[in-house]
Amino acid sequence: MAASGVIVSEECNTLYQELKLGKKLRYIIFKINDACSEIEVEKQSASTDYDEFLSDLPENEPRYAIYDFEYSKGDAGIRNKICFYAWTPESSSIKQKMIYASSKDALRKSLVGLSVEIQGTDLSEVSHEAVLEKVSRGN
Repeated sequence: MAASGVIVSEECNTLYQELKLGKKLRYIIFKINDACSEIEVEKQSASTDYDEFLSDLPENEPRYAIYDFEYSKGDAGIRNKICFYAWTPESSSIKQKMIYASSKDALRKSLVGLSVEIQGTDLSEVSHEAVLEKVSRGN
């Protein structure tokens, strides 16, 4: 349970394992339910279109997301890193920002094997180029 009292639904962990091991899903978007009691799956997709993923992030509300980011490492070939996104647009309400900030660790800790954490308050911080630069470090 998070410091905020929000719990992680079992579906979050089940779908994450499918993404991680099954390689059929490309991304999952999570939200805190209206009662502020549980983190649940909002959307799952097998689409490899990164722009589609970005368009699924709400303009004025926070979300968490997992994206299986694929990139080329030159002679080393194609690599994948599972990225955790904490999406908190500047236009989100203070209450939403606080609930999402205090609940993030509960979800993050339940999803074992995440490589990179991306924090975004606007689209430039979660752009393909920005994420590529972050996942490419130290390889």
